[in-house]
Amino acid sequence: MTATLPESDRPHARYERLIEAAKRVPAAKTIVVHPCDETSLCGTCDAAEAGIIIPIIVAPAQKVTTIAKKYNLDISRFEIVDVPHSDAAAAKGVELIREGKGELLMKGSLHTDELMRAVTSSTNGLRTERRISHVFIMDVPTYPETLFITDAAINIFPDLEAKRDIVQNAIDLYTQIGLGTPKVAILSAVETVTPKIPSTIDAAALCKMAERGQISGGILDGPLAFDNAVDPGAAEIKGIHSAVAGHAQILVVPDLEAGNMLAKNLTFLAKADAAGIVLGARVPIILTSRADSVRTRMASCAIAVLYAHARRSTVGLLKA
Repeated sequence: MTATLPESDRPHARYERLIEAAKRVPAAKTIVVHPCDETSLCGTCDAAEAGIIIPIIVAPAQKVTTIAKKYNLDISRFEIVDVPHSDAAAAKGVELIREGKGELLMKGSLHTDELMRAVTSSTNGLRTERRISHVFIMDVPTYPETLFITDAAINIFPDLEAKRDIVQNAIDLYTQIGLGTPKVAILSAVETVTPKIPSTIDAAALCKMAERGQISGGILDGPLAFDNAVDPGAAEIKGIHSAVAGHAQILVVPDLEAGNMLAKNLTFLAKADAAGIVLGARVPIILTSRADSVRTRMASCAIAVLYAHARRSTVGLLKA
């Protein structure tokens, strides 16, 4: 059973509600891969202290202990799996997930590519039949909704089949963490379908796929330009009338470049926070950046824990 999260006009209140909701469900055992700097180890300790996660740290033990002592962090209650370096930490973290030792995988201070190589390995990785994709969960002070942007970190130039999974991953996350039925805008440069801009063709096809049940759980519209997706006035001027136009909650971008620039524009120009999670693998993956604030790191953990709790509940119901 997921928590209902009421709307609020206070800046960053959306993250606070997600964190509070995560505190009300059982903590998730989390494999933390190579948290070998102050930011990632402090984020791990903060999330554990809040009762959101139960960390198992996979890293060079001496290095982690030295960092903890330097920054006065208490890691004595955490299990530490000693490995020689970050590449070994990624491989061992994935192995522990495959063995059922954790419900979540969390990136520490290693490079994203290094962790994702282990995750996407065709022999020992965490792939499922669903395409792996990334979602930014944006807390934008000037926008009244929690805003999802996908995919801005994993799939560079996704084709239609990949976009179907990207959309479904985001919808599943939105609904399972208790936010309701999402309004999904498939973005392009224009709001009309034209063969000169292939992303408009994909947008129209995705909307038709939703009509035919190939995508479920959300309300789709597209193609929509960014202004038509988030601003009711802009949608009205263009004569676009739909449940999504002007009120989008999930923004599906044409490619990684567009999504990455959009998310970073909101972060640096609109002072938004951007939590991150990877979906479509065997478990949710908490993907944080070295530049993330404490609030953003905590929100990333909270979102993953709420999603893991929903998955846990669903499995329980299926087994009952």
